[in-house]
Amino acid sequence: MNANMSSIILIVLMIAFMYFFMIRPQQRQRKEHQAMVNQLKPGDAVVTIGRLHGMVHEVNTAEQTVTIDCEGIYLTFDLSAVAKVNRATPAPAAATTVTEAPVESASANKEAAAQAEEEQAPASAATDADDEKPAEQAEK
Repeated sequence: MNANMSSIILIVLMIAFMYFFMIRPQQRQRKEHQAMVNQLKPGDAVVTIGRLHGMVHEVNTAEQTVTIDCEGIYLTFDLSAVAKVNRATPAPAAATTVTEAPVESASANKEAAAQAEEEQAPASAATDADDEKPAEQAEK
């Protein structure tokens, strides 16, 4: 009887382990996905399960579909095909600043490039001269 009881306890422990480490996290992910899909609105950037990127054009909750604008091509998917949502956020206009590179650094880069070309030019001229010498000796 003791062996039967220990095998029953082992089976119950395995089922409890499977529930807490497999079934419960999957249910939580499904609820999070459903909440994400329920908050979809036109203008949101989405990625489908097929890794297609686009903007939400229309959400039809009656038919459980979403129409996605992919650079002018409108595609209709099931809501369950949406894998990721990037919320549309307006960019602050005053926060953008443009910085210009100093003029001195551009001229310094040009000078460095010119010096590098000068250093390479004599080296290539020397190799051309070396290539001509064996040819001249072969002619004699």
